[in-house]
Amino acid sequence: MVEIITGIIDILIIAGVVLAVLFIRKRLKQHPRRKYMLIGFFIFFGIIIVASSATVIYSTKNLPKDYKTRISSKIIIPPYDILKTPVSLVYADELKSNPSKSGAMLIKSGKVSFLHRIALVRMARHSIELQTYIYENDVTSRILMHEMKLAADRGVKVRILVDDNGLSSDTSDIMLLNYHPNIQVKVFNPYKYRSKILKYPQFLFNISRLNYRMHNKLFIVDSSAVIIGGRNIASNYFDDSSQLNFSDTDVLFIGKLAQDALGSFDEYWNYHKSIPVDVFPNLKNPEELNILDKEITAKSAYYQQEKEMFNQAIKLFIESFNEKKFPVYWGNSKLIADSPEKAEGGNFESPIIGALDGLWQETKKSVYISAAYFVPGKNGTANLINGAQKGININILTNSLSSTDAKVVYSGWDRYRDDLVQNGINVYEFRNEGYKVYNRHNSGASLHSKTIVVDDKISWIGSFNLDGRSAIYNTEVIAAFFNEEFAKILREAMEKDMSEYISWKLYPENGKTYWKTYRNGKEIIKNHIPDTSLLMRIVTFLLKIVPEKLI
Repeated sequence: MVEIITGIIDILIIAGVVLAVLFIRKRLKQHPRRKYMLIGFFIFFGIIIVASSATVIYSTKNLPKDYKTRISSKIIIPPYDILKTPVSLVYADELKSNPSKSGAMLIKSGKVSFLHRIALVRMARHSIELQTYIYENDVTSRILMHEMKLAADRGVKVRILVDDNGLSSDTSDIMLLNYHPNIQVKVFNPYKYRSKILKYPQFLFNISRLNYRMHNKLFIVDSSAVIIGGRNIASNYFDDSSQLNFSDTDVLFIGKLAQDALGSFDEYWNYHKSIPVDVFPNLKNPEELNILDKEITAKSAYYQQEKEMFNQAIKLFIESFNEKKFPVYWGNSKLIADSPEKAEGGNFESPIIGALDGLWQETKKSVYISAAYFVPGKNGTANLINGAQKGININILTNSLSSTDAKVVYSGWDRYRDDLVQNGINVYEFRNEGYKVYNRHNSGASLHSKTIVVDDKISWIGSFNLDGRSAIYNTEVIAAFFNEEFAKILREAMEKDMSEYISWKLYPENGKTYWKTYRNGKEIIKNHIPDTSLLMRIVTFLLKIVPEKLI
C-alpha cells in the first residue's frame, strides 16, 4: 500500500510537469515573446524532478540481504568492565554496594546541561550513544558533534540515532560523522524523498507512516551514565539562542538506569525503521568529514580566547565531578520506554500510559506537573478534578499562549484550562520574557520540561508530553526515580518556575478565569489570555478544529 502511495506522488509530479508544459505552450501561442516563461518553468520542474529522484528506503527489510557488509560504518563495541569506566570509578563504592540502584543528579540549567554532555564525552573511553528527536546544525550542536568526533578519534565507538522529522539537512554534521570509522549514524522512519520541498506532500500522502515519530532523548556514555529529559540537540535547548530558549529539565543517572537505557537504545538501533546513513543518496564523498574538520578548526582560531575559557570550564567541571562536588541521590529507578513497534500504528498499548495511571493511583497528598504541551483530555481532566475534590494538592505548570512554540497545542489546553482553575487546581502559565529566566536579554523563553513529582517521593522525568500525540503517535522514554530528597529538590525547582515573578497564576472569580503576575514589583491582573493580540487569540480559537489527538 505504501509503495502504491509513493508511486502516486511520482505520477503527480510527472502529471504536474505535463500540465504545466501544455499550459505554457498554449500561453506561448497567444504571446510568442514569452519564451522565457517556458524556460523558467522547465528549470523549476526540472529541479523538482531531480530532487524527487533522490530517494531513500524507509525499512531495512527493503535492503539487499548483504547490505550490512557494504556499509562504511560497522560499529563493534568490545566487551568492557562497566565498573571500571571513568564515570563508574568515581562512584565505585556506591555502585558495588547498591548494584540495583541508580544515582541521580538534577540538571536544570541549559548551559550546565551542555557542560555535562561535553564532560561525559571527554570522559568516555568505550562507547557513546545519542538518541534524539531534533538535531539543528547550529553552533552549539556543532561543538558537541566535534567533541564526539574527537572521542571517536581516540577509539570511542559512537552510535547516533536521530528522527528524520527533526533532521535539518542530509548534509548536517551529524550525518557527515558517519564517514568516521568509529561512528555510525542512523535515521529513524525517514521520508523517502529527500528534497525539503516534497516533505509536506509526502506527509499528506503517507500520513499513516510518517505521522509516527521517535521522540526519545537519551545520551549514554560507557553504559555507566545516561542523561534523560526533554532536551534535543540545538542551541535553544542549552540557553544559547538570541531568539528563543527553552526552560527544560534533565537528570544524569549513574548505574543501573544507564544500562536499562542502553537496552532501550539497542532495541531502536536494531529496528527495521532505523536506516543507516550509508544508503542515503546525498552522502557519497568521505572527504566531506575532513572539510568539516578544517572548517571548525579554522573558525576556532578566531575564537581562541573563548575556546580556552570553554576548555577551562570543562576541565573544572570534570575535576568537580571526580571530587564528588555535585550532589548525587541514590535510589531505586525504573526506565519505562515505548517499543519502536509503536511507530507501526495500530492498537499499541504504551507502557508509559500504564505507568502514568499507576502513578496517579499512588498519589495521596500532592502532585506537581511541569508539562510544556499539556492537553489532559476529558478523562485526564476528570481525574484531576476528582483528585482535587479528595484533597490532593494539584499544581500544574504549562506554557502560556505567548511563550509556547506550538499555538495549536495551546488551543487544546484551552479546552480544559478553565475547568481545572474553577475546580481549585493550582494552574500556572509560563511567561515569555527570556530575561527573567536566562542571561539572554533579547531572547524569549518557552517551557519544555516534562516532569512530575508525586507526594515528594516519586520523580518522573523524560520525553513524554502529557498530550495525545505522545500517547498515540510518538515513541517516548521516561525515568521514574524513588528518592524523597531528590523529589523535594525537583519539586522546589518546579515551584521556582511557578513563581508569580516567572509565570502567570490563574485564579477563578465569579465564574471567570483571571491571570496574575508581578512585573517590576507591580501586580498585574488580566481577564483574558495575556501578552497576546486579539488576532492571535482568534487564530488559537480557530485551531480548535484540529483533532485533539493530533496536537
